[in-house]
Amino acid sequence: MSANTISGETGGAARSQSSRSDASALGSNAGQKSEATVAAAPARAAATAAPADPHLPKIRDLIYQTAGIFYPDNKLELLAGRCGRRLDQLKVKNLRDYWIRLNQPTLGREEMVKLLNEITIGETFFFRNQTQLDAMKAVVLPRILAARSTSPIKKLRIWSAGCSTGEEPYSLAMFMLEENSGALKGWTFEIQATDLNERSIEHAKAGVYGAYSVRNVKALYREKYFVAAGSQLEVGPAARKMVTFSRLNFLDTARMELMTNMDLIFCANVLIYFDVNSKRRVIEHFYRNLQPHGYFFLGPSESLYGVNDQFKLVHLPSVTGYVKSRPPGAGR
Repeated sequence: MSANTISGETGGAARSQSSRSDASALGSNAGQKSEATVAAAPARAAATAAPADPHLPKIRDLIYQTAGIFYPDNKLELLAGRCGRRLDQLKVKNLRDYWIRLNQPTLGREEMVKLLNEITIGETFFFRNQTQLDAMKAVVLPRILAARSTSPIKKLRIWSAGCSTGEEPYSLAMFMLEENSGALKGWTFEIQATDLNERSIEHAKAGVYGAYSVRNVKALYREKYFVAAGSQLEVGPAARKMVTFSRLNFLDTARMELMTNMDLIFCANVLIYFDVNSKRRVIEHFYRNLQPHGYFFLGPSESLYGVNDQFKLVHLPSVTGYVKSRPPGAGR
């Protein structure tokens, strides 16, 4: 999900889950922004999947039960467009037949994954949250390493939760590799990168990116961590081997409980598409997944205010983060 975005439609165009416009359209935090791509909606979507169709709210509720993503009644047209695309691809005549398909035991689970691919289209870029990396270098890594100083295992675990097409975890890998000769000397690390969208995960595994995605990559990093792939750049083996990608639904309790002992968790511009109850459920998992000394980062415009009071806000250089408790010197 960067970051995932929810795709929707306005004025005949479908807007992408890290989406520039749909944080205010679908999320409970109006005015917050994330990134979007624009895709043309099927011409017959409005006729086939009009909000008045009684099966559209049923599909909406099934999506919410499955993944925690919620479309309010006044935004059902956004969902209609995504369903319309699946109807066209499947050659299904109407939402009633599509609803029946979604409720079939095996076929329905497979189709829900495909529908979620349509409504969680991610767009992000490398080194998007540079201020978080600056804070990591100046404050966060020294504090974590001090807390882990007596640990016999010199390995850090990092989770990019809602990694979209992979730019965030690869950026983290490059940053951490650069620190290997300094603060991280004698340490290793691993990055778990997860997203709800299986197409985004496949893109991330391929590791090939165009000019838009790499526009913030410094020349040094381009030379050290990328190889040419025609007119694009491909992430090289040094960074690639540090990241493991997998599809993960935040509402899958069994899978979430396996993401344990994290030193750092990043979850940017994903939870803005969840209602409060779903947010609380997911944040509780993050709390349990994080080590006592760990740090948790959201997107720059996100907050846990009114959602969770176990995490404590800390002020770092040019950015804020969250900790389980307030370690001395971790922030104001």
